[in-house]
Amino acid sequence: MAKESSLKSTIAVSLTNYLDAGAIVAGASGLTLWQNYLGLSEVHLGWLNFISANCLGAAIGAIIGGFLADKYGRKFIFTYNLLVYMLGVLLVMFSVNFPMLLCGFLVTGISVGVGVPASWTYISESSEVNNRGRNICISQMSWGLGPMCILLFGMLFAPGGYLFGWVEAVAHTFGGADLSEEATNVFSSRIVFLTLFIVAFIAWNLQRQLQESAEFTAQKDQGEKTGLLDNIKVLFSNSIAVKTVCFLAAIYLTWNLVASVMGFFQPHIYETAGGVSNEQANWMNCIQWAIIVGVTFFVSKLIDKTSHKAIYTFGLLVAIAAWLIIVTIGVNGSAGLWAFAILWGVQGGSSPQIFYALWGSELFPAKFRAGAQGLMFFIVRGLSAVWGLIFTYIYGENGEGFTVAAYCMIALLLISLVVGFIGCPNTRCKPLAQITKERYGEEI
Repeated sequence: MAKESSLKSTIAVSLTNYLDAGAIVAGASGLTLWQNYLGLSEVHLGWLNFISANCLGAAIGAIIGGFLADKYGRKFIFTYNLLVYMLGVLLVMFSVNFPMLLCGFLVTGISVGVGVPASWTYISESSEVNNRGRNICISQMSWGLGPMCILLFGMLFAPGGYLFGWVEAVAHTFGGADLSEEATNVFSSRIVFLTLFIVAFIAWNLQRQLQESAEFTAQKDQGEKTGLLDNIKVLFSNSIAVKTVCFLAAIYLTWNLVASVMGFFQPHIYETAGGVSNEQANWMNCIQWAIIVGVTFFVSKLIDKTSHKAIYTFGLLVAIAAWLIIVTIGVNGSAGLWAFAILWGVQGGSSPQIFYALWGSELFPAKFRAGAQGLMFFIVRGLSAVWGLIFTYIYGENGEGFTVAAYCMIALLLISLVVGFIGCPNTRCKPLAQITKERYGEEI
């Protein structure tokens, strides 16, 4: 019964990951359409990435949401946060200028950041010891299903897609018969964001019915202080906690600097550097996400029974191989692009994000578990925002700097591989209380 219960709550909470990755890819899949409609430059696109769910917006939300989850509970986040997400999505849907679009991306991003630390923490705290890795993988599968579904919607609704005739009818109903081609085409992106609004509404109704985490309730019953300043003080005064933050931020940051760029700019890169159409780029990306979901499902069957170090190392080696192939074969031919898409999909199913989510919820005590994850998420997504801006300058207007950018990606992935291989903790199938006692002792 407990296993069934944890699975149900995991699925409900995992919708946060669907909405996280879905928001990123919804923006990415329609990026060219918004660019044409609003006359945006590559720098404008960089700013959209900078403040979105991909980077700064999520960073701001994470550091707020993590400590709020430790003070008021995980359920508090689930009760209110997705209302903010829906507001951000509505702003994007009705955007008619760049500032409004930017604001919508920011609000959506903040909500994503608020929800992620609470969701990963709740999943770990409500899981059985022999299913914790599996449940985190289910959450990661949702992270893959979001982009896969959003890309499918994007292709159906995109100009030339099977349902674009319906999109044109909707566009002319709301915008008038004399609506420009660019304004009509961007309605396909508006409708894609509408699907996110619907999923967010469903997720909000499911999540606000969840019971509070038993570990959080037990800690509150002890009467410990859980204010923001109290938790920050405890976190930074404990040498084990500080070392853990550095380790997890290192493995996740270096990988995420690569993944965040690919999550937001990949279809755009395929179109400009690879020379394929928007529809082809989205199909390649969609298949890649399907591979991620499939590989993650396979990993979910192994992660509670197999060496974490082996799975982690495999994922990073495949990621590095993907970028080496792109550098050697190039991006102008279909063979190189497809090899990259497939290999990047395989690594995504066993990526450092799985282990960051798992270890981040295992290696900290309940008192500041969500807050510590929020802090790391703030560091990672904040620096990813800066990197996203730098990347646009390295990449160039038409992909002329892609090779240099690729070598930067390989270097970052190598760092993640080495740090994770050396520092991989031995926490598999141990109760959270036991892990906390082994690392921090009786008193924290």
